[in-house]
Formats: sequence, C-alpha cells, structure tokens
Amino acid sequence: MDKPIGHWLKHLDNLLEDAMEQALQTTTRREWQVLNLAAQESTYTMPFTGVDEAVERLTARGWLADGRLTDAGRAAHGEISEKVGRFRQRVLEGVSSQEYLATVDVLRRMSANLDHWRAAPAGSGDDHAAKTVAP
Repeated sequence: MDKPIGHWLKHLDNLLEDAMEQALQTTTRREWQVLNLAAQESTYTMPFTGVDEAVERLTARGWLADGRLTDAGRAAHGEISEKVGRFRQRVLEGVSSQEYLATVDVLRRMSANLDHWRAAPAGSGDDHAAKTVAP
C-alpha cells in the first residue's frame, strides 16, 4: 500500500466529480443529486455544499418549482438518470458487487468510529480511542 486511505478517498472524489460532470455535460454532480432527491420527493438536507446554488440553477432551468420537479424536470431526470447509470457501470468495471458492498461497509464503519470519537466530550477518557462499530 503506497498511499494512505485519505489520499485515495480525496483522489477518487475529485475523479468522480470531474468525470461525472463530463459525462453529464450540462449538469453538475450537485444538480444531479438535488434533482434525484426531488424525484424521490426527499428534502434537500444533504451533507455537502452547493445545494442552494444547485436548487437555484435547477429552478432557473424550469426543472424545479417550489422544491418539486416540474414536467420538464421529470423528463430531464429520466435522461440524466440513464447517463448516471452508464457512468456508474464504467466506474465499477472490474469491481464485484461483493467488493463494492464490502468497501462501502468498511467506509461506513470508519466514519461511524470517527463520528463517535469527534462527539466524545473532552476529558471523558474516550477522546483518543474510537468506538468499534459492528458490521
């Protein structure tokens, strides 16, 4: 292992961001994420920046109105969803379903460990050791 996990996480995130925007052409990754959540009738509570700007751009395009998909937004979502599906297939070439699920599970547990560590009160004796999270 020549580089630590943080390097690969940041590198992959940057590649995903750039490659997805190239694949989507006229839509950003954030716009797709907001559009997809609106299609699922979810709220825009997302753990990343750029949501407000994405909502504004999607509204200006006529794809969102009052936080809901318009007819044009539904049509755009269908077209973009196909592009995203092809993009995901390309990203996962050579990666089995089991490998993907195992990777996501390990990252979830590592995140939970650090969430616990960050939330530990100072001086609790628990601020230097992360809690192990079961799979």
